[in-house]
Amino acid sequence: MSQQKKQWGAILVMIALFAMIAFVTNLCNPMAKIIKNQGEISTVLAQIGNYGNFVAYLIMGIPAGMLIAKFGYKRTALIGLVVGAAGILIQWCSGLLDAQANLGLVFTVYLIGAFIAGLCMCILNCVVNPMLNLLGGGGNTGNQLIQIGGVFNSAAAVACYILMGALIADMSKAKIADATPALMIALAIFAVAFVVIMFTKIDEPEQAPVRVDLIKGALSHRHFSLGLLAIFLYMGIEVGVPSYVGFHLTEDLKIPENIVGLLVAVYWFMMLIGRFVGAAIGSKVSARTMITTVSILTLVLVLFGMFAPRTVLVPFPGVDWSTLSFITQDIPVGVFALLLIGLCTSVMWGSIFNMAVEGLGKYTAIASGLFMTMVFGCAVMMFIQGLVADVAGYMASFWVVAFCAAYLLFYALIGSRVTKRED
Repeated sequence: MSQQKKQWGAILVMIALFAMIAFVTNLCNPMAKIIKNQGEISTVLAQIGNYGNFVAYLIMGIPAGMLIAKFGYKRTALIGLVVGAAGILIQWCSGLLDAQANLGLVFTVYLIGAFIAGLCMCILNCVVNPMLNLLGGGGNTGNQLIQIGGVFNSAAAVACYILMGALIADMSKAKIADATPALMIALAIFAVAFVVIMFTKIDEPEQAPVRVDLIKGALSHRHFSLGLLAIFLYMGIEVGVPSYVGFHLTEDLKIPENIVGLLVAVYWFMMLIGRFVGAAIGSKVSARTMITTVSILTLVLVLFGMFAPRTVLVPFPGVDWSTLSFITQDIPVGVFALLLIGLCTSVMWGSIFNMAVEGLGKYTAIASGLFMTMVFGCAVMMFIQGLVADVAGYMASFWVVAFCAAYLLFYALIGSRVTKRED
């Protein structure tokens, strides 16, 4: 096999990992609805899968960089896959327990499984982003490969919601055990990925040790510190919108779960489209312009979604998975506006990252690890939005999303200005 073919093999593996990360991570959202069926469960508690998954990033962000420095990208990816398989198996075991007899034990086991799976997702995220950039030779080609990986990431997220709708006809009555087919598919993906990576040659550069003492230097840059908060809040937008739209559709509007799964998949499909567009215009439009535009658009869509008349309905195409027939479902126009936010979130991560690390010089590597820890902002913001939803309702909870978008606008216009640069 030629070096070129070897590199393309590695590229395909990294893109596949990008997709796998999205599939496993997005299982947490439909699983939240299943968790809520286990008993008298609040919206806040139903999100324990997301809490465990994303808090793991806070714990694993810096250690993942240390693993890469010691073992390299390939072996670190293999370690991550073993960890992820263990997490999936533990979540599956929670479905074997009797929720009526010991609900607390079921929740504890499931939370542990979600946390361990989250450790895997953090490790793999720390592998695929720099590796795709490296395999592309950096610059525009490296960025293009990352965008392509993002496209497959979004496609896998769409597939996750559609698959869950197909496997579980009535999620309003489903138990954790009913999600066994989806969990076994995830486990099979881990196994296949492990074998493929094991036999794929990946040429890696030598890794410099990750020095934790560099953290203070990175945080001394105002635009970077404010960028960390921007990523923290961005996660609340990306995951909070589809999750709480799903709850609103099933619990407030009583729309069948198979249709809801397809509706929520539209959000991730919008992200897929947005990433295509972002890749096409990224060399011509600045990150600051992108964030300014999409944060304003997010604010408009959120406010419209919250206050648009519920009596104004639009037909939406769906699929009855039990008969494999096409149907249409009327939904409020405001809900459709919320789903369009996926177009905005598609370019947020990359643009915030580019602005935040500008001028960091020697601190750039440690800054990447710190960015990964901020993914745990999803758990915090989901918790806060869940509290608001339990008190004021699902639609009122989108004030949390509006606040996050407003901060991103501030960061784009003011907070991202570089005040000092490193050599």
